Amino acid sequence: MALDPLYATALEDCSWEVPQDFEALFNWNYGDDRKDLLGLYNKGKSMQWDTESRIDWSHELDPSNPLGIPIELFPLYGADFFMKMSPKEQGEARLHQAAWSNSQFLHGEQGALICSAKIVTNVPDMEAKFYASTQVMDEARHVETYKKLVEKIGLAYPITGPLKTLLDQVLRDSRWDMTYLGMQVVIEGLALAAFSNIRDHSTDPLASAVNAYVMQDEARHVAFGRLALRDYYPELTQSERDEREEFLIEACYLMRDRFQNKEVWENLGYPMKECLEFLENSQGMKMFRTNLFSRIVPIVKDIGLWGDKIQHAYGQMGILGFANLDIDAMQANDMAVADEHDARRKHVDETIAVGQSAAE
Repeated sequence: MALDPLYATALEDCSWEVPQDFEALFNWNYGDDRKDLLGLYNKGKSMQWDTESRIDWSHELDPSNPLGIPIELFPLYGADFFMKMSPKEQGEARLHQAAWSNSQFLHGEQGALICSAKIVTNVPDMEAKFYASTQVMDEARHVETYKKLVEKIGLAYPITGPLKTLLDQVLRDSRWDMTYLGMQVVIEGLALAAFSNIRDHSTDPLASAVNAYVMQDEARHVAFGRLALRDYYPELTQSERDEREEFLIEACYLMRDRFQNKEVWENLGYPMKECLEFLENSQGMKMFRTNLFSRIVPIVKDIGLWGDKIQHAYGQMGILGFANLDIDAMQANDMAVADEHDARRKHVDETIAVGQSAAE
């Protein structure tokens, strides 16, 4: 199913214009001073992949559970009205929730595509421009990949308000580091946590593989942001660092509220007040929202935006404990899990080939 008819009912407008005002910076220093960034650039070149050939798009999804996620992880699982529904009604809800979440991934990846192109334009270092250029290709591939997955699901949702607000702020800001901070740290960091929830709990091979392969790229993107900002932020004044901490706090609250799924409950005709009250008090949803920041908090600490204000805010949000997580170990695991998917796919392909050869 093509996306055009899906979006004909999902969206009133097919485009969104965000005015921008930033400088395009040329750099005539072509030296190789930043070996760390050049190393990422070389990885970015060598690890390009094709979504058409790496992923088995012939696999059909279960319309009552497209992502193969246990029903216990559904946001409204445990709510009285949801538990009284028939399996068919619950399946419809799971279909819409999967469509909503993957539509947000799709919109977010387009935001990342535009932001990474902006980084190429206005980041001052040539080595950073090199790596960001590989990220542009990565993000285009991610848009293509989630577009194909939304097509398989057969439903699409418009961009949710909190994500649109954050993208608007990031794109309008002329400072190159704010693009990094909003996209590479907050949006990409949150996406990694959301992707891993599907990758690690899905019983569907297509949904699991899509998120595993995208996460392999995103691990490099987050590392790119860390390298650039960790060197830059010590040069700023305390007032400038305070401003960035305030932005991070606001952004994290926006992203936490993004997962209320209001559009889904409204579309299905569910009692909105009851849905939001359940989500606010559900222990499962509290844990889910908290775990979303497991990738963001240690990075924020690593890049040096770790003043009293942000520690207080993260303490109130219940996410301060993530500060000491080993982000390098998590990113290494992201790489390893994608390799495991490749190995399984290769084994299946080889087994099929042997079977076909024996039948000839």
